[in-house]
This record gives sequence, structure tokens and C-alpha cells, in this order.
Amino acid sequence: MRAISGLWRWRRNPLRRATDLAEAWAGLVALLLLLVVAPVVGSATGHAAQGALQQAVREQHDTRRLVTATVIRALDRSPLDADPEAASGRELRTRVVADWTAPDGTTHRGAVLAALETPHRGDHFTLWTDLHGGPAARPLDSATATTHAVLAGIGAALLTAGLVEGARRLAVWRMVRRRYARWDRAWERAGPDWGRTGTGS
Repeated sequence: MRAISGLWRWRRNPLRRATDLAEAWAGLVALLLLLVVAPVVGSATGHAAQGALQQAVREQHDTRRLVTATVIRALDRSPLDADPEAASGRELRTRVVADWTAPDGTTHRGAVLAALETPHRGDHFTLWTDLHGGPAARPLDSATATTHAVLAGIGAALLTAGLVEGARRLAVWRMVRRRYARWDRAWERAGPDWGRTGTGS
């Protein structure tokens, strides 16, 4: 709004300088870019991220299976044994040696994280694996992918707005510097004794 009021104020003002009008126009252009370009960039980025993330969701759900594993023995518990893929990030998991059958029918044994507080031999738990039976991270769900896409769109819009505002401030700063330089040159032309008593001015 300051840009529009600036243009209106300087419209017929006899004290208007070219830089005053240029600053007002820079503000108006920046405002229009903020209102039009930033939302378009954010929306385009969000749509692109949504497409890529939903494709990743489909691929992960196609290549990962939930199987039932059986505890052979528990390993030492580490305070760092938390599932990074869990929604809260605080789901405590215990490291165990377990047996499981892969989707292709082969049997596997290895150290994995189980959602069991006190695992005992023979306890069952679910485990995500790839199609060949190797332990895999939990597949990304559609809602989380959408959230990430929305955040990417918002981030892109904010970054665009920041770049536009930064460009406007840089342009105004350069105009002000040139204005001050012109004032300095005008003062130099007026002479070093201008305004002093006894110099005849």
C-alpha cells in the first residue's frame, strides 16, 4: 500500500525527484510480484513435490512388505534405539536377533529393531522388508507426503518473497547512495567556504 500511496503522493508534487518516483515504482512492482509470483512459485513447487512424493509412496508400497518375525534373542538396549520413521519419533524399540520369512519365501536371520519393551525368545513382531527379505524402513504414507509437499510449497513462496523484497531493498539502497553522491558533488561545487561569515556569500 505504501508503494501505491507513494506513486499517488509524487504524482504532481513539484518537489518530486526522479529517484522518488523510481522508489515508488520499485515498491509497486515488488508488491505485485509478492501478490502474484510468490503464490504461483509456491503452488508450482508444491504440485511438483506432491507428484514426486506420491510416486515415491507408490513405489515404496509396491516394494516393501510387512512380515512377521520371531525373536531369537535380545541384544543390548541402546537409548538411541528409536524408530526414525515413527510418527512421534519417540517409539522405543529394542534391538533383537530374529528370524523371518521373506515375501519370496526365503528365510532370514539378523539383528533388527522390534517394537517390544521386554523381548523374549519366541515373541512375534512385525517387520518391514524389501521384496527379497532385507530389512527396510517403513514406507512413507500419503498424508505425510502431502504434508511435506505443502511445506515445500510454503517454503518456496517465502523464499521467492524474500528474494523479491531483497531485490527491492537493494535497488532502493543503490538509489539512495546515488542520491547522496549527487548531494556531495553539489556541495563540493558550492565551494568549501559556502555559508561562512566574511566570505561574501
